[in-house]
Amino acid sequence: MRFVLPFSTTLAVAFTTLTAHAATPTPITLDQAMANPDWIGNPVESAWWGWDSRQVYFKQKRAGSPLRDTFQIAGGAPKPVDDKQLANLDSADPVYNRDRTRAILLRNGDLFERDLKSGALTQILRGTTPAADPQYAADGASVQFRVGSDWFSWSRAARLVSPVAVLRTAKDPDAAPDASARRDLQLRLLSTLARLKEEHDATRDRRNQEREADPTRAPLPVYLGEKVVIETSALSPDGRYLLVVTNAKDGDKRRVGKLPKYVTESGYEETDDERKRVSDEGPQPQQLKLVELATRKVTELSFDTLPGIDVDPLADMRAARKLDPLKGNRGVRFESRDESIRWSDNGKQVAVMAQAIDNKDRWIATVDLAAATLRPLHRLTDNAWVNNRGNGFGWQPDNSTLWYQSEESGYAHIYLRPAVGAGTAAARALTSGKWEASDVEWSADGKTAYFLCNPKLPGTYEVCSSATGNGALKELTSLGGVESFTLSPDGRKLLVRYSSAYMPAQIATVDSGGGAAKQLTDTRNADYKAREWITPQIVAVPSTHGADPIWAKLYRPATLEPGKKYPVVMFVHGAGYLQNVTRRFPVYFREQMFHNLLVEKGYIVLDMDYRASLGYGRDWRTAIYRQMGHPELEDYIDGVNWMVANHQGDAGNVGIYGGSYGGFMTFMAMLRAPDQFKAGAALRPVTDWTTYNHEYTANILNTPELDPEAYKVSSPIEYADQLKGHLLIAHGMVDDNVFYQDSVRMAQRFIELKKDNWELASYPLERHAYVHAESWYDQYRRIYQLFERTLKKE
Repeated sequence: MRFVLPFSTTLAVAFTTLTAHAATPTPITLDQAMANPDWIGNPVESAWWGWDSRQVYFKQKRAGSPLRDTFQIAGGAPKPVDDKQLANLDSADPVYNRDRTRAILLRNGDLFERDLKSGALTQILRGTTPAADPQYAADGASVQFRVGSDWFSWSRAARLVSPVAVLRTAKDPDAAPDASARRDLQLRLLSTLARLKEEHDATRDRRNQEREADPTRAPLPVYLGEKVVIETSALSPDGRYLLVVTNAKDGDKRRVGKLPKYVTESGYEETDDERKRVSDEGPQPQQLKLVELATRKVTELSFDTLPGIDVDPLADMRAARKLDPLKGNRGVRFESRDESIRWSDNGKQVAVMAQAIDNKDRWIATVDLAAATLRPLHRLTDNAWVNNRGNGFGWQPDNSTLWYQSEESGYAHIYLRPAVGAGTAAARALTSGKWEASDVEWSADGKTAYFLCNPKLPGTYEVCSSATGNGALKELTSLGGVESFTLSPDGRKLLVRYSSAYMPAQIATVDSGGGAAKQLTDTRNADYKAREWITPQIVAVPSTHGADPIWAKLYRPATLEPGKKYPVVMFVHGAGYLQNVTRRFPVYFREQMFHNLLVEKGYIVLDMDYRASLGYGRDWRTAIYRQMGHPELEDYIDGVNWMVANHQGDAGNVGIYGGSYGGFMTFMAMLRAPDQFKAGAALRPVTDWTTYNHEYTANILNTPELDPEAYKVSSPIEYADQLKGHLLIAHGMVDDNVFYQDSVRMAQRFIELKKDNWELASYPLERHAYVHAESWYDQYRRIYQLFERTLKKE
């Protein structure tokens, strides 16, 4: 792992902190812990710079209301932005011109340009259909943007919006009909038909000539055919080319899930259409088309040049299942425009990122615009699955060097590669080491990359920078729990959003070269700030399975009573690929308060970043390939044994709980290690991976048709007969992520197996993320009562 101190030193640091914690934690009630979090003080949700780099704006939820307010900081305390000021407000993600004298603002779907010298704001577009993807033209004289599928340009000099590319998914009405001997016969024999055709063609040609000759007219539409739908597109800044990603129309035949709702305003049962399930039929291949706008010529780009595109990494598995081999190339897909297509500022170069549908490969290629061909630059391949996180890439200001993120070293890092006129020049790593670089932002001159980093400890996040000249890594902050940041328009400061264990996200500014942080906000309420909490100790639990240490948060009394054995509660975070053992304010802040309550009531608690968690590199991430729930369970058993050996944990009284992936893991622990886990609470759990979505599940387990064994060994419902302990299942009935059906099917399985000591709590108005304090309280009351009646028995 990335931790450079010996393991014994890690423990020494942790225990020193434990014994030094003198303040007695303030008692917390379950009702308080599960109350609406407004009592804590709502965090800074988003923050951005004003145009002059002297002002900062941020959003915050209004107490007792779902509404959000905007605040301004201009050298003093935060002040609410009055509604009259909204018209002149800057937006969170400005797009700058090359010399940073102007910026495009996209606000509420409308488009503006800010003069960064005078501050003058000009509205470009006001409409009912939102604008998107704004950019500066290559010469900087106009602003280009998309509305729907069409592209437009606003001339600053003429103050005029003009269409640049008009796309239609239909047949070209002026296109010559397909060759037909019967049609030719009619035109040869019947002179009137021939004359009508000549007149029609002449009228069409003259109409098009007039349009092309008249600069006040809109360009002719580009017809892509009636068998496709447009997914995304990207216009070259010089206005000459358009790249378009398409799907086959009605290509996805998968059945849509139905979500029933029983508690409704109408008093009748209602249903919503929700996601589709994992399947061999799922996401369809996409196509990439190059449009030459002057001629309206459309060329579908071939993927043949992508290395390995015609090799099926799952061929052996397919053969073993006696399934037909793949024919031709594997299908590919592209993410959104921002994630898949990057034009250079001068419009002369374009790079695309394509991912194989099986997600074993990711390619970056440039497009030879003249030849209409792809030229591969980089291939990232993984026998498990390519990480969908950290796929940033783009052009440097020289318009010839490409930067990109890659996990090829085993950790996510930043690379530079000459992409124009450099032949086979190799890529150069800008960052390296057993840590990860994420959320990359570049200085205006392209000489410095800014990014989130965690080189000290996996859960300690700062803002770092690296210069392209020497690649030297510099840590710019010392906050420990940085969540996001943005560079000021003048490049001199960073606006940093950060948090800590019991402090929700706040903002501060730091010089872009590093230094002390100037705190701008503290939105916590006085009563909350006055409380003393148990500081979670970040510890490294040794692995008995050859893995790196398992980082975890430990909650326990400062002093353990001699000779006493403490019941153990193990918490499992959700999402799988999520990091909870950090110095940030946790997503699971209610659970953290619950852990304080548990310690107060005589328990000790361990919260682990098991294998599959984010922030620990490729091998940690992919350890669960084709065996979800197995490496993670090994880690939790190691955690239990560590608690018993080092913290007076009672091996005979161990409970486990968690939601979503944590609910799934609770099932795996209770069913696959029933003699080690006495009680468990599985919240909104996946019980059968064949019912979950394709995009997440197929990465890890392939598809049920291709790899049924992976689904069998990974699905808790297959182990239902092994239940011995006491189990609570809790699920929102309108969960649109993990369907309520998962828990209902498991309940039916337990009924058929005549299992005892389990219950199902259903919440009629809750989706995957609960929002009602009453539901939170009811659920955690049940969890607390479960542990009290089962883990404190002799």
